[in-house]
Amino acid sequence: MGMKHMFSSMGRGLAAILLMIMVCSLVLSLLLRFTGLTESSLKWVTIGLSFLSLFIGGFISGKKGQSKGWLLGGGTSLLFSFLVFLIQYLGYQSTFNSSQYMYHALFFVLAMIGGIMGVNLSSHKQSYK
Repeated sequence: MGMKHMFSSMGRGLAAILLMIMVCSLVLSLLLRFTGLTESSLKWVTIGLSFLSLFIGGFISGKKGQSKGWLLGGGTSLLFSFLVFLIQYLGYQSTFNSSQYMYHALFFVLAMIGGIMGVNLSSHKQSYK
């Protein structure tokens, strides 16, 4: 697998993650605006949706790459974490705290698992003779 194909697969996974996060943010913000829900009541929902988004993004990158799913999923997660770090550091002048390191470590593991599952469930089956 060439580097261009790997980065293309990781880019598709990252794009899927960002799209899912934007859609979830829109839905959750509409729920907060038009219902009596509070941010604290949606904390676990938000965390669960972010974990699901990273898993699906890893799955998509693994499915598109069709090999080395752990590497593609992990790379997708690292790209996402780097993007979040850049936004947080450049926009808010703060770095990650200990709980964010824990979340991003779980993002990494879930995206790797998603990448592995994406490769294993891809339609490209190799037969060994």
